[in-house]
Amino acid sequence: MNRKLSTLAAFGLLAAGAMFPAHAQQGVTDTEIVVGDILPLTGPPALLGVAHNLGVKAAVAEVNAAGGINGRKVRLVSEDDGYVPTRTVQGVRKLINSDKIFAFTSISGTAQSEVAMPLLKQTGIPAMAPITTHEGLYKPVIKNVFAVGFDMSNAVEELVSMMAERYPGKKWALISQDDDYGENVRAGFERAAKGKKLQVVSTQIYKKGQSDFSSEILKVKQAGAEALMAGGVLGENVAMTKELERMGHKIPVGVTYVSRVPASAKLMGSAGEQVYTVDYVYLENSPQGKSFSEKLAKFLSAEELPKVNRYTYTGYASTRALFDAMGRCGKALTWDCTNAELAKVQGLETGVMTPISFTPSNHLAAPKLFLLKADPAAATYKFVQ
Repeated sequence: MNRKLSTLAAFGLLAAGAMFPAHAQQGVTDTEIVVGDILPLTGPPALLGVAHNLGVKAAVAEVNAAGGINGRKVRLVSEDDGYVPTRTVQGVRKLINSDKIFAFTSISGTAQSEVAMPLLKQTGIPAMAPITTHEGLYKPVIKNVFAVGFDMSNAVEELVSMMAERYPGKKWALISQDDDYGENVRAGFERAAKGKKLQVVSTQIYKKGQSDFSSEILKVKQAGAEALMAGGVLGENVAMTKELERMGHKIPVGVTYVSRVPASAKLMGSAGEQVYTVDYVYLENSPQGKSFSEKLAKFLSAEELPKVNRYTYTGYASTRALFDAMGRCGKALTWDCTNAELAKVQGLETGVMTPISFTPSNHLAAPKLFLLKADPAAATYKFVQ
């Protein structure tokens, strides 16, 4: 769904009966604060959504174990959108109007958050966006929306630039998706190609949901490409690297940090030996990651722990930022106060990623990035000096 249709769909649903609360203090009683998230809990993208949800659950359990926020316990209500924009809008309406939540800890992916944006803007309800960081979330600034992460196009630019320095003089190829996510990948790649004066010999766009990349990879090989930016989400990048290996054309491959999950590294296997990414989230086997794993063991069940990945870290971190702002509002907790306090968050250490900061004129927390390389044997990634 393109941006224009997404916006029209959202306003159509608004006209169909979305009612908004008269009081910003909804979701708050003397003893409780209700928060909600909308994200994919089923289907392939659930690998991200479920993990993120577990991070939010851990943050909620942790703050409640410490007595709550200014004496109020926090309750989480979660909605599954299956990564389908129309379901996102329906879920957002339900959370605001029926569940009457006080704030959002997540508003799903790029296309999903875009279609929900008219509702979020109209209400002014505090909303965190840690799964996607597309420009529409923070340019221009939206007073109640705060993106925790790194702009995807900028991240791709840095990744390709870092790889170009490690592999100078290589011929490059790009394969990206036919949606807004893909547009961000292409924008970042093009800036890096211009800045590093890269020779780009193949540029292709694939249809979202595609699983067979034999044709695209054959064109990459025939063009003589010596490095590839694979602009898929998860399964697409795995399929591309596997196809490169099958064709005997194993070359350095860049993937977005969306793919930096153990399942992706495991599925790539030996095909991922030259796969790189950048990220701002600490590795699971780092001292910070090990410490966080110990914390998660206190708050998550034995069935939930195997589903943890980097999105658990970002879910936890962004929720901590939200709770930090809410806590500074004292007992008089309102949407306006929370939004104002979020805009003052500076250098917040959550222990799971580089520090989070916002300002009134910048609602994108762009944490410091570092270069990572896939480690297929350990089914994870490792830090690159």
